[in-house]
Amino acid sequence: MAHDLTASQRDRQNVLNNKFALQKIQDHLDLGGITYGGEEIFTKNQLVSLFGVSESTIEKYIAAFGDELKNNGYIVLKGKKLKDFKDLLEGTVTSYGTLSQLGVFTFRATLNLAMLLTESEAARLMRGRILDIVIDVMAERAGGHTKYINQRDREYLPAAYQEFNYRKVFTDALSGYLEMGPMKFGVYTNKIYQLVFKENATEYKKILKLATGDNLRDTLYAEVLTAIASIENGLACEMKSKFDSLGRKLKPEEVDQLLALAENNPYLRPIIEDARTKMASRDKGFRDALHEKLEAYIQTVPEGDFERFLGEASTSLEKQFADPETLEVFKRLKDR
Repeated sequence: MAHDLTASQRDRQNVLNNKFALQKIQDHLDLGGITYGGEEIFTKNQLVSLFGVSESTIEKYIAAFGDELKNNGYIVLKGKKLKDFKDLLEGTVTSYGTLSQLGVFTFRATLNLAMLLTESEAARLMRGRILDIVIDVMAERAGGHTKYINQRDREYLPAAYQEFNYRKVFTDALSGYLEMGPMKFGVYTNKIYQLVFKENATEYKKILKLATGDNLRDTLYAEVLTAIASIENGLACEMKSKFDSLGRKLKPEEVDQLLALAENNPYLRPIIEDARTKMASRDKGFRDALHEKLEAYIQTVPEGDFERFLGEASTSLEKQFADPETLEVFKRLKDR
């Protein structure tokens, strides 16, 4: 995970949105802030000592990255909150008696500042430790490797099962309605992959560093599997309709035209766009894998996704198979 946190707001936010890593970082770094309002707070004076920079340097970063820092816990105390904070510090060497407002940093905002400061050697060392801890936490909570982190999502198994069924519908349509040799199954599988996430199987496997025997679909997120299933099922129906209309098997170029219509279908477009965003963003955040053809779709991984794939709600595939509620979902899908 060779990220330059000082240069990428998205990478910084991916760290700060990962509550599991934040807790481990807080325990490990033990920066020694002031407990206020139930959390660890740092004044500018403390950060001057911690990072070995001037107060004017910190002010410069607040001016340049104010919105980001505020979103992550930089607050300006005024009125009663400031009075309570002053009372907390009464009798210490630090005096804020004459101030009418005071900017302070939560632990999360302090990490945010550490990921921004380029003038501080202490901040640089802290960034390296932060990334090490993030990697350790991701591996630990994902069971040792993030290759199959997608399978920890409780939505994965129903989506995979549904896609498996629609895959059969699609391959039957290729067999019955397309005039082409056996290679058609691989060719049109790749064309659907390229429609959904702009990569063929070989490109995808290379990006995720999958071994020869690894099944590509085992690594796909539920939303991507749903997009693929939607296109497979829709294309199968369109092929049958065209076959019935023409009274003959379709030529490859005719199926290609149906695929082009699917890509521009206004009903499918939101599903495809969502699949691209989820794949690009999660793979960058969880697997440190960059899909260059989807780079424009990469967003910050939301806090909810860390809970979804790393938290108590997520679980290994083996445990999901043993879950009665999951088995009930499969029964319902089978009865459709």
